[in-house]
Amino acid sequence: MPTAGVFAPLRHPTFRMLWMASLASNVGLWVQNTGAGWLMTSLAPSPLMVSLVQAATMLPVFLFALPAGALADILDRRLYLIAAQGWITLVALLLAALTATGGLGPWGLIALTFAIGVGQAANFPAWAATTPELVPREDLVGAIALNGIGFNLARAVGPALGGFVIAALGVAAAFALNAVTFLALIAALLAWRRPRPSAVLPKEHFLGAMRAGVRFVAASPPMHAAILRACAFFFFTAAVWALLPLVVRERLGLGPDAFGLMLAAMGLGSVATGFVLPRIGARLRERGRTVFAASLLSGAAVALLGLATHWVPAALAMVVFGAAWIGAASTLQTAAQLASPAWVRARAIGIYQLSFFGALALGSVLWGWVGSAFGLPLALGAAGVLGAAAAVAVRGWRLDPAPAAGGSDALAVPMPRPEDADAELARLLAAGRSGRVLEVVRYRIDPADRAAFLRAMAEVRRVRQRGGALLWRLYEDIAHPERWVELWAVESWTEHLREADRMTEEDRATLARAAALHRGDGPPEAARYLNVVPEEG
Repeated sequence: MPTAGVFAPLRHPTFRMLWMASLASNVGLWVQNTGAGWLMTSLAPSPLMVSLVQAATMLPVFLFALPAGALADILDRRLYLIAAQGWITLVALLLAALTATGGLGPWGLIALTFAIGVGQAANFPAWAATTPELVPREDLVGAIALNGIGFNLARAVGPALGGFVIAALGVAAAFALNAVTFLALIAALLAWRRPRPSAVLPKEHFLGAMRAGVRFVAASPPMHAAILRACAFFFFTAAVWALLPLVVRERLGLGPDAFGLMLAAMGLGSVATGFVLPRIGARLRERGRTVFAASLLSGAAVALLGLATHWVPAALAMVVFGAAWIGAASTLQTAAQLASPAWVRARAIGIYQLSFFGALALGSVLWGWVGSAFGLPLALGAAGVLGAAAAVAVRGWRLDPAPAAGGSDALAVPMPRPEDADAELARLLAAGRSGRVLEVVRYRIDPADRAAFLRAMAEVRRVRQRGGALLWRLYEDIAHPERWVELWAVESWTEHLREADRMTEEDRATLARAAALHRGDGPPEAARYLNVVPEEG
């Protein structure tokens, strides 16, 4: 069966339970989004106000994704997810009640939509970081793809269901249905018996965890590529989310059921493509090529939607757009996941989502303004053409890093043990009151190997920064050019001890390649120094 690999992660009971519950909640969110977009066309039917509904959904992720990722990494992730779903449920019920009583205006709709977005911002990085806990590594890529299929299946079903619910029962019923679906997800999370990871070191502090996440992403070229290419894709495709309700109502002259069906057409295109995406990726052989092809395809679809005056070409454009969307979104999400080790995964994914949701929010507002000023066809046509041009401009940023060469663990710099310190120092270290730690490694390098050593140390710098270094420097002895000193500082002794846990096999290989150039009798000499504030006499 050709799709057997796609469904392989469902053989794991916990993943299957949470995936099905997540599918139900995603259906509810698309019902909610459909209702909010349609309701705004009645409350304030201008392109800018309609686009602000989409911006209010996406902007919270831009604002809160990093702190949400930090909390998801340092708190009990199961309880954290339950709290996020509970918040969304309460806001959805309030939105339904105000709509049913006629007490909701356009700015109230935007405010409550923003509040639901806050819950989604808390949910997204935690949920993405949870997937590796639910399936073994060999099923991880399939599980990420299956999450994308589930999301897009919800996109196919949710808008159509929302359109029919709105037509039959009104917008308030659509908002209430969203709240009900989140109760199913809360029940699944309550049933999940998540094992508590054994913690040798104390938990990271909130602000320190955020800083560590930023430092990791700043020193990770694969994350740079994923973020840049995501922004280039989502900024221009935001035009569809911002303007589709008005395209359906004004350009096509249709009602809410047709709006739901247009979104369903996109979802069907996404789901169909999701089943064959692994095969497409294998043929293209590089994730970057998949994203580039999807970007060009989405540009053509957005432009076609701008030209459409009948529902048939508009629906065709949405099917093609859905195929391109899942091709780019799933591939970029997989690249970001695989570039993030477990200790920082929620924070790194949070920063990635911050970037692309920020691009979506900004794009929604901009294309809404362009639609108001110059008309829907010109706005969508410009978004399609400029999106394809942006894809060409960022094509050189590789999503597939070159495999790391091997190295000898025997050449690695020795790490100190906590018991190496005396009793008083050990007490201060255990209490987390050590202050900054300066780490130093001394190398002896043959001058003939200078260029190779500098290339190796450029990668070592990124390893140290990803591990938590606040600063990093490399010095060459002027009088003795064979002597080199590498130094870096971390916030505390506890952060120093975390460095070893944060290293990947690729990081260790990078350090070993640098150490292999050392020409001393033993490995490079390492030393650690604690910051001391001198007392004035």
